[in-house]
Amino acid sequence: MTTNLPPYGAPPPTEPPKRNRTMLIVGIVLAVCLLLTLCISLLGVGAFVMTREGGLSGLLNPSPSQPTQPERPAAQATQRPAQGQPAQPQPQATQRPGQAPQAQPTQRPAAPSSGGATKASPDTLRIPGGDPPTLDPALAQDSTSANYIVEIFSGLVTISRDLKIQPDLAKDWTVKDGKVYTFNLRDDVTFHDGKKLTANDFKYSLERACDPRTGSVVADTYLGDIVGCRDKLTRRAQAVSGVKVIDDKTLEITIDGPKQYFLAKLTYPTAFVVDEKNVTAGGRTWTNKPNGTGPFKLQRYDIGQRIVLERNDTYYGDPKPALKTVDFTLAGGSSLIMYENGELDIAGVGPNDIERVLNPSDPLNKELVVQEDLSTSYVAFNVAKPPFDDVKVRQAFAQALDRQKLVDVVLRNTSKIADGIVPPNMPNYKRGDTKAPAFDAAKAKQLLQESKYAGKLPDVTINISSAGGGAPSDLIQAMVEMWRQNLGVDVQIEQTEFAVFLQDVSRQPNPYQMYSLGWIADYPDPQNFLDILFHSKSLDNHTGYSNTNVDKLLDQAAIEADPAKRLALYQQAEQQIINDVPWIPLLHGIDHLLVKPYVKGYQPSPLIVPVYKYVSIQK
Repeated sequence: MTTNLPPYGAPPPTEPPKRNRTMLIVGIVLAVCLLLTLCISLLGVGAFVMTREGGLSGLLNPSPSQPTQPERPAAQATQRPAQGQPAQPQPQATQRPGQAPQAQPTQRPAAPSSGGATKASPDTLRIPGGDPPTLDPALAQDSTSANYIVEIFSGLVTISRDLKIQPDLAKDWTVKDGKVYTFNLRDDVTFHDGKKLTANDFKYSLERACDPRTGSVVADTYLGDIVGCRDKLTRRAQAVSGVKVIDDKTLEITIDGPKQYFLAKLTYPTAFVVDEKNVTAGGRTWTNKPNGTGPFKLQRYDIGQRIVLERNDTYYGDPKPALKTVDFTLAGGSSLIMYENGELDIAGVGPNDIERVLNPSDPLNKELVVQEDLSTSYVAFNVAKPPFDDVKVRQAFAQALDRQKLVDVVLRNTSKIADGIVPPNMPNYKRGDTKAPAFDAAKAKQLLQESKYAGKLPDVTINISSAGGGAPSDLIQAMVEMWRQNLGVDVQIEQTEFAVFLQDVSRQPNPYQMYSLGWIADYPDPQNFLDILFHSKSLDNHTGYSNTNVDKLLDQAAIEADPAKRLALYQQAEQQIINDVPWIPLLHGIDHLLVKPYVKGYQPSPLIVPVYKYVSIQK
């Protein structure tokens, strides 16, 4: 996922001013920055001291007068919220985060909570959303972006509501020797502007994603099985040799081995088709007016305020969208209050409101929808950085966390403990006897003393994503307090804006010592977790973890045709990874959503798939 090139959509460089003027401006800016830095530092220290002295242990032993905050861990494949579910206005740690938005503690309001919400309409769905780091399919690595992209664009295949791979822009295909895929395109597909779709559009799109000038950090991961993809990514070739246009409606793709998951990978946005004219004419800002093929078009995007998707009346698929528009509110605030005020049609429920909505006597209980998603939230260790280059230190930090208390007290059972890496509801996968390290404070201290850093542990920092300068979530603060209490280690918290955080994590080498993130499945296959995140050659392996035996097991599983043998290989790999502790698996996501009775056809999905074409408003 690492790139040294700026992403598409970055502002073009400006011409530098004359030297004398430059020196004057630089001098003024430096003086102002020094003053601001001093003020911010003093305020930051004061805020940190207040937080620490305010008793973080209260998070672990809350009283009625000391409620926990409503944050939930992001789950947030290529680290994402689950598709079709209201996105976090403040995207937390999920590269393809996986959690629904969380409401603030609420009391029934007497007045509207937000001036940014739209009025009710018989053909508009109003939901909370988040600002996407990108709307370019080739660059998408997070769930906030993907939630919009899968509605605007489409690919050769897609994932159905029952998590099966099914045709999309390709009406059918054949496979020869497990490696040569021949796709026959539909005849009735046009881009939003009416232009007919051809196989050349797919060749352009796939080669653009593999062009190093595009700066995609996900092309290698999701298209790397295609012969010639990595040659183009590394500038050894001008074209992707494994992608051939047979005729206007026939596309041939050759991969490097009989990979059992290849079709599933083509459901990821990086493989979606884009319009060459749209991209080249729009330049760096082409996604302001994207010309896709999906069920909805981008009508407007007001950063930090609204995203409006408009129905594509020429959409080829079934069903045709019934909604005229889907209106995402990005301005933040309590989605639950807005829901009760009639300003939103769907909203998320956080820990502070969960008891209320679970109460059968509360009117909201009848509107509650609960969905387990295919996500795992975790703490990751950079195994190349001290002190986490020592497995005993990693084990100590893992066993110092009482994850049951985190779920019961901090999150109030709105998530469940992750005993492994792959979510337990992953189709066609059974975890077996795999267990993450259990809480044992005494053992954790012993492991730390047995490590090579006994008595000389360097400073430890956990990096997290943030937006809008909000305080770290209760989950993060509770973990930091557990490490202090159970290991005697004061872990510092460092926050970075979400898009920058994803860029930093994708860098080689990863600059972070320890960080918190989440992963939601891109497609329903254990390979999407184990191979992509832990194979030593995967660019999505951000921990630096390397185990030759794990690599061997994953390579065998990739081409194993027998489902039972393939399952056994992944089970062995998962247990070995857990033993090596590059991660502390924390939680699997459970989304609690409120849906108005007049919203019909809405079915939250455990991963990223188009959902709004199924929805209608019937008042």
